[in-house]
This record gives sequence, C-alpha cells and structure tokens, in this order.
Amino acid sequence: MTRLIVGPFNRVEGDLEISLDLENGRIQSAQVNSPLFRGFEQIMVGRSPLDALAIVPRICGICSVAQSAAAASALADAMGIAPTPNGLLARHLIQATENLADHLTHFYLFFMPDFARPAYAGRHWHSAVAQRFAAVKGDATTEVLPARASFLKLMGFLAGRWPHTLAIQPGGSTRAITAGERIRLLALLREFRGFLEKRLFGDSLAGVSQLASKDQLLAWATGRAGDFPAFLNAASDLGLDRMGRAYDAFLSYGAYDLFPAGTWQGGQVSAFDPVAIDEDTTSAWLAAGQPRHPAQGETVVDAGKPAAYTWCKAPRYAGQPYEVGALARQVIAGHPLALDLVQRDGASVMARVVARLLELALVLPAMEGWVLALQPGEAFCAHGDMPDDVTGTGLVEAARGSLGHWLSIKRGRIERYQIIAPTTWNFSPRDGNALPGPLEQALVGLPAGEGAPPTEQHVVRSFDPCMVCTVH
Repeated sequence: MTRLIVGPFNRVEGDLEISLDLENGRIQSAQVNSPLFRGFEQIMVGRSPLDALAIVPRICGICSVAQSAAAASALADAMGIAPTPNGLLARHLIQATENLADHLTHFYLFFMPDFARPAYAGRHWHSAVAQRFAAVKGDATTEVLPARASFLKLMGFLAGRWPHTLAIQPGGSTRAITAGERIRLLALLREFRGFLEKRLFGDSLAGVSQLASKDQLLAWATGRAGDFPAFLNAASDLGLDRMGRAYDAFLSYGAYDLFPAGTWQGGQVSAFDPVAIDEDTTSAWLAAGQPRHPAQGETVVDAGKPAAYTWCKAPRYAGQPYEVGALARQVIAGHPLALDLVQRDGASVMARVVARLLELALVLPAMEGWVLALQPGEAFCAHGDMPDDVTGTGLVEAARGSLGHWLSIKRGRIERYQIIAPTTWNFSPRDGNALPGPLEQALVGLPAGEGAPPTEQHVVRSFDPCMVCTVH
C-alpha cells in the first residue's frame, strides 16, 4: 500500500488536498482534507441578527447570493414573515442568475480544461477539444466570458451588485423593478438563451430539456456542433459515464418553487425531514462528541486532535451520507434523463455534468416567466420585527447543492449560528461509523499514480467543489 497526496488543486474555489491509498495502481481509500479554517460561525456569535445579511455572503465570492438567501430565509423564519409575491419572484431570479452563471463557469473554465491535458493527446477528439477549452488560451474563453458578463448584468437590475448584494432581505428584495427594467431583463435573458442554443447546445433549450434517456442523449449528440456534444463525445470515450459513483443517495431542499425538496435512494423518493440532519466531528479538527443537529451545533477548535484530517464536519441525513447538487435536484424532481443516467450507471461524472447543463435548459425559460409575472408598482419587500429570543432556519439550493443556515437569538443577539454548505455534504470526511463522505467513496477503485490518466481530477471536479464555503 502506498500513499499519494493530490493537491493543491487549481481551478477550485479555496484549498483542497486529497490523500489516496493505492494498491496495484488503484485507489483503495481516500481522505479529503479541507485545510483552511475560516471561522464564520464564531464571527457571528454576539452580533445583531441582521448583521448576518452583510457578513455571511463574504464566505464566498462565487455563491454569495446563496449565502444571502439562506441567511434571509433563516431571519424570516425567526421573524415569522414571508416575502411578498414580487419579492419571492425577485429572489428566485437573483438566485437563478447566480446558479446558472455558476453552472456555465464550472463547465467552461473549471471542468473542460482537464480534457486538454497532454495525457489525452492520442484521443481522436483531443486536438479540437484542446483548441476550444485549454485553460486561459482556449477559443471558448473569448466567447463564454463576455456571455457570462452580459448575463450577470441581470444582477445590476435585480440586486444592485454582485457579489455581496444587500438586496435580498427577510421580506423579499429591496430592489423594486420598473416596467422598463422588466423589458431589459427579458432582453438579457434572450441574449443568454442565444448563446446557450448556438454555442453550448447546438439546439433549442426545449430540445435539450426533453431528452429522456441516455440513449437519446448520445444519439442527439452524434454529429452535432456544440460544446455540450463535444463533452459527451470525450466523456463517452473515456468511460466517464461509469466512473465516480458514490452512494446513489440524493438530497435536496427544493429550489425556486420549481424543483421539489426530498431524498432519493434505491429508486424511491421520500419527503425531506429537516430534523433528520446532524453533523459528526469525528474526523474534523473540532471538539468531539455525539453528532448534533445543526440547531444545537457547536464549532469548537481542537487542532491537535488525533486521527482528524480535515476542518470539514460530516453532515449526515438519518445517519447516512447523501450527495447534493444539480444531479440530486433533477433525480428528486423526476427528470427522466437524470433518472435514466443514475439507474443505468449510478451517479457518474457524466451524470453530474449533464445535470448542471440540463438545469441551464430548464431554469432559463422559468426565469423568463418570473420576469413576466413581476408586478411593477406592487410591494417587493415585507417588514417585521425580530423577537429577542427565537430560532430560525434557512434552507436553499445553491448551484452546488443544499445550503442550510441555523441560528438562535438570545436577548436580541446571535447566540449560535451554524451552516452546512453543499461541499460540506459532498466532501465530508469519515464519521463515527467510519462511513466515507460521497467524494471519498466515489474515488475508490479508480486508477491513480504514475502513468495513470487524470481520472481522479474529473471525479473531484464533477462535484464542483467550493472549499471556502466548506470551511465557513
């Protein structure tokens, strides 16, 4: 048995290191280390509750809106208020803008450059893919960055700025949209739709969203121009449709009133029970104890703890590891393509990437509908008072999966603030029952070491890690 340390990883938000135990060139076990502690949960203690709206978005510059939405939802729960209809639509639009921009960024700038590696120089697709997707200098960069920047102009109208907007509030949004701005929002969405249909898919969004099986998907991609078909060609050739399987257990808090909350395992969808979540600190450099529900959670540093190997806690649902993300959302929502991919081959590298791009095709038309449903002149934000002693929970879906904030307030100040980010779920360490987290499990059995293809890179990036959120 030999040990290989992989990392630090480039094109990852934050710091990541993975220890691989190898035997005969195959991974026997993996330990995922989130090596940077940031301490946002401690920063919140003792502060005014509304300070959360300014502080927690600074956890991350990529998914700050998701952190804002979770904080606002937790505060709204504590205050006993609900967003106005306009405020809810605005929040959906703001969150979807960030999430779709994140999916686009992941595909073009984080994931696809790995196919340009010299290790694949002998593959029939390598020359074209390297020219298109090579990091920094690939042809796609000069197209996708302007398209992404133009799409993010939506944030100027909807949220004032990005990242770290203060527009999202417990009662909705502070940024009321006028009739004229609504027309400009539709124009920006139409422009982004044009980029997706022409360059990414080579087909209409409706054509992509209606694909119902792996066979249909691969037949659709054959001979088609577009960056998504190029990915499918390379991924099929490398067998990425059969690599990176973890537990095939999925969790979602529900997104935009479009995709439902729930869990999926063994072909069965079950209702989501927020009480079933707890966090285990057995393998983290944090004080040990019995697993706790995050509403009663603690973050107490124990940097010298024996056998610990990460700053990441181990979230569990009903005592089991669960995968979160776009694939989880689409499987739980019952999309036939996502279900067919998982039921055939499990939660593979290909399935995770397909699910993200599928969400681009599904959510953009919904955004157009939300813009049309806005009522200029009607209220965008409800108001309420914060009790001195109260608890609150905010559960949202970021691009990478399920994000939860739990807070308790005593005498008008935050007594406890706990966060479970999507990558905390997916990159969690072993728990007290020695169960590996989803990524640790997904790496087992893959080739690695000298002379091996960079398969582990594809598996890691298929989860789209955001380590700064993990170690909040």
